Amino acid sequence: MQEKFNEYVQNLDTYIMFRIKETVAKITPELVAKGRKPISLAMGAPTQNPPQFVIDALKKALETEGVHTYSNPRGEKFYTEAIAKRMKKRFNVELDPTCEIFSLIGSKEGLANFIRALVNPKTEDKEKDIIMIPDPGYASYKEFVKVSGGLPYSVALKPEDNYMPDMEKVLEELIAKGLNPKNIKALVINYPNNPLGVTATREYLEEVVCFCKKHNILLMSDAAYSDMYFKPELKPISILEIEGAKDIAVEFFSFSKPYAMTGWRMGWICGNKDAIKMFGKMKSTIDNGIFKALQKAAAEILNSEEGDKYIEEANLTFRKNQQIMVEGLKELGWKNFSVPDTTFYLWLPIPPRYKSSVEFTNDLMYKSGIVAVPGEGFGDYGEGYFRASIVCSEEEIHEVIRRMKVDNFKF
Repeated sequence: MQEKFNEYVQNLDTYIMFRIKETVAKITPELVAKGRKPISLAMGAPTQNPPQFVIDALKKALETEGVHTYSNPRGEKFYTEAIAKRMKKRFNVELDPTCEIFSLIGSKEGLANFIRALVNPKTEDKEKDIIMIPDPGYASYKEFVKVSGGLPYSVALKPEDNYMPDMEKVLEELIAKGLNPKNIKALVINYPNNPLGVTATREYLEEVVCFCKKHNILLMSDAAYSDMYFKPELKPISILEIEGAKDIAVEFFSFSKPYAMTGWRMGWICGNKDAIKMFGKMKSTIDNGIFKALQKAAAEILNSEEGDKYIEEANLTFRKNQQIMVEGLKELGWKNFSVPDTTFYLWLPIPPRYKSSVEFTNDLMYKSGIVAVPGEGFGDYGEGYFRASIVCSEEEIHEVIRRMKVDNFKF
């Protein structure tokens, strides 16, 4: 029956994290038998419980009259108003909750459906609508575009550019490859970045907004990691803080990273009201919104002291884990790599004796039970690197370093 599905789905790659999980499940008995129970450095999300405050708020909300009926796809009034209050408090961004905010069943769903709403599917690459995506970047961006019938175009994030590419040069390169710049629908940016852990300066974001306005390109900012930072002076900003950004930009937020509410599948999109309106038209035909009880609990955590304290304490934990991991890696011979001030990721070069990132991460997994993500999964410019996440416990990170030393995983 596979042939019944459209060519975009048939050519889709299974999400790399699912592939890794399936492999780990198969080899776990063997690894446990030799004293190498799997430790995941692949998880792209917190593993601790959400704040007790939000759990208690959910329990209370479940008893509220009318909470179990259909929700508004836009988001209940109390939910969108709480988001507007949070955006003002955190970023000093003014938003109209009636037309500039829309609920998402997680930012991943929102990004996928937003791209789907933008792209007119075509079969010839030179005719396809183009979505420009960061490379290295979140593995699903490319597949979101492909399954929508569009053309994903990689925007290289290079250390020599401080991971902030000159978009006019990128446009010149795109044209030189025979692609039509009029087909560019949107540019996706992701700062702080997965997998690199880097962020962007205000000056650079101003340049990106000017570029998109000049060329009539919709700007999509994935801000899932905006509350994960280790230095107050480097606190990530919203693209909507930039003057004129609302004319061409939308931004995506998630509860998963800051509050460890990954399974709740909650988020929001905000920004340009016309883009939100068009997106909302499609969303209203796809789902009936988020369970009201979840919205009630989420609305309470967004602007609470408990929520802010949770984020602060989690960031301190991630920072400590990062320091332990970095110290251990340096003892193993990793010297020339950047240590980010945002996210819970480390982006590391593979040892020179390996031919590819897959070869290295497979060796690491099968020999030591250490599960990391090969850089090739994040785009063409990810080869030669791997991503290590530091969301596991401090004890597990110490064990990772111990195993790497014993099993001779030195740089």
